Amino acid sequence: MSDYFGKEVPKLGFGLMRLPKKGLSIDIEQTKKMVDLFLGAGFTYFDTAYMYPGSEAAIKKALVERYPRDAYTLATKINAAFALTEDSAKKQFNTSLERTGAGYFDYYLLHSLMKNNYTRYDKFSLWDFVKEQKEKGLIRYYGFSFHAGPELLDRLLTAHPDVDFVQLQLNYADWEKPSVTSRANYEVARKHGKSIVIMEPVKGGSLANPPAAVKKLMREYRPDASYASWAIRFAASLDGILTVLSGMSNVEQMEDNLSYMRDFQPLNEEEQAIIREAQRILGKSSAVPCTACGYCTGGCPKQIPIPDLFAAMNRQLGNGRMEEAKAAYLQAVGEGSGPSDCIACKKCEAACPQQLPITQYLKQCGEMFRSVR
Repeated sequence: MSDYFGKEVPKLGFGLMRLPKKGLSIDIEQTKKMVDLFLGAGFTYFDTAYMYPGSEAAIKKALVERYPRDAYTLATKINAAFALTEDSAKKQFNTSLERTGAGYFDYYLLHSLMKNNYTRYDKFSLWDFVKEQKEKGLIRYYGFSFHAGPELLDRLLTAHPDVDFVQLQLNYADWEKPSVTSRANYEVARKHGKSIVIMEPVKGGSLANPPAAVKKLMREYRPDASYASWAIRFAASLDGILTVLSGMSNVEQMEDNLSYMRDFQPLNEEEQAIIREAQRILGKSSAVPCTACGYCTGGCPKQIPIPDLFAAMNRQLGNGRMEEAKAAYLQAVGEGSGPSDCIACKKCEAACPQQLPITQYLKQCGEMFRSVR
């Protein structure tokens, strides 16, 4: 897909869910530096959402107020799962326009469709609503982000053939994973002729620090390349990719991504073979497949820091580093709630895009760190 200016969309997109923090707030000055680097390298695609705390307002200050409107493309999203009524869902659109000050959105998505919420988008007439905004010129392209299996994806694309693009979770670790079905979803989208925006190419950052055996493979072939570069280049090498979103959290991550995506080269045959071996190794991993999106924490009545606890677990499960795992666990829990505070209400599981058995993993976490306090 070309953007509406007639130019190809660059293969790297700036995901704005994990912007740098200064205390509890988004670090606007560092975000400005990242925006400047990104645009200066020739990239244009910025991705935010109504549901990302502070993100839309931050990008107004860091991007919209500082650059002409034709210098960038902006994507945001509407989320029916967190709306009580049709009216409150539709109001998200105007709120996003006000927060960003962008005037219109180049790309607009129905957010995080999965088995337990996709019917709400029909119930609230949001498919038609988004098309109406497109007819008004307030949206250039519309699509949806998706977290379920190929059968539902095929059904949605059949019912809505005018969708311009689909946003899929896709990375080499989840390529054949039954709970994510990256490959199968990719193939369905391509069967329908849809361009694809890729999210979570580095799996919430975990593929920037893969297991030792995977690191050894990659380091021996390309000692100067970051582990994240393998993940992002794998995603960008696929056919039909509109752009690959990287949720960059600091200037260093931005500079690393730009270093190999500015003059993007698809994986060669030897690199593809290394990725296949990495997939084989990761297939034996017992690590919790959490991407740290944070959706699970919003409705938790006990305010348990679920992604942080799982990250601590994975220090042990994914890399065998128990002392690091204990330190990370203590930092995550602090003076707040821990895994033993879970009341198994399962609000977290209903919100989880990965459809993880979170309560079960929290029990496992409690057992793992029983003696740590």
